[in-house]
Amino acid sequence: MALDITALYNVTSGAVKEAAKSAPTTRTETYTDNGFDSLLHTAIDNLSTTNNYLSDAENEEIKWALGETENTHDLSIALQKASTALQYTVAIRDKLMEAYKELIQMQV
Repeated sequence: MALDITALYNVTSGAVKEAAKSAPTTRTETYTDNGFDSLLHTAIDNLSTTNNYLSDAENEEIKWALGETENTHDLSIALQKASTALQYTVAIRDKLMEAYKELIQMQV
């Protein structure tokens, strides 16, 4: 089953489309090689981003639990970011594992 990436661009809001087009890239390094090295570095960058979101969410929970902040808005945003990033990371891992299993089952 092939993943159709065009489905990711089916956004109905014009403002969201424009924001996605003009969003700056947060990566400081550029990987010109289109091989495995580039894929590996991108995966590591994504994992560290997910880890940062999870850490931020945990910090916001601690602040709220200790009464240091009453702003539940920041807490809910941090929790949603962490949840979405983790779901994305798990989905990528599942696809990679599925591809790996297919490669292992191939007969040469």
